[in-house]
Amino acid sequence: MTLGSAASGAAPGRLTDHEARQRLDHERESRLTQLKAIEAAGAGQQAADDLLAAQRASTLRVLKEIDAAFERLAAGTYGSCQGCGKPIPAERLEILPYTRHCVGCRRTAA
Repeated sequence: MTLGSAASGAAPGRLTDHEARQRLDHERESRLTQLKAIEAAGAGQQAADDLLAAQRASTLRVLKEIDAAFERLAAGTYGSCQGCGKPIPAERLEILPYTRHCVGCRRTAA
């Protein structure tokens, strides 16, 4: 998917760079808040709490994916599937703004 420029607006079904940044910023802030809550819940507990450890690892993984999405946005490759190279539908990017793959390629990889 090619993103439209923020100045000219996006074509129907496409995100502007500004919209993509807003969605990624929102995801990052949500995950950082989640990480703080996980760490606060784990304070005073043994590190053996598997659930908190898994939640923390998952949240850190998503934060890395968000950072990678910002890098793709800066490089001009955001919104293109890393599997097939085709545009990722805007609806998918609205739900999962840091995704690297279209649904078809994600299913194949899973």
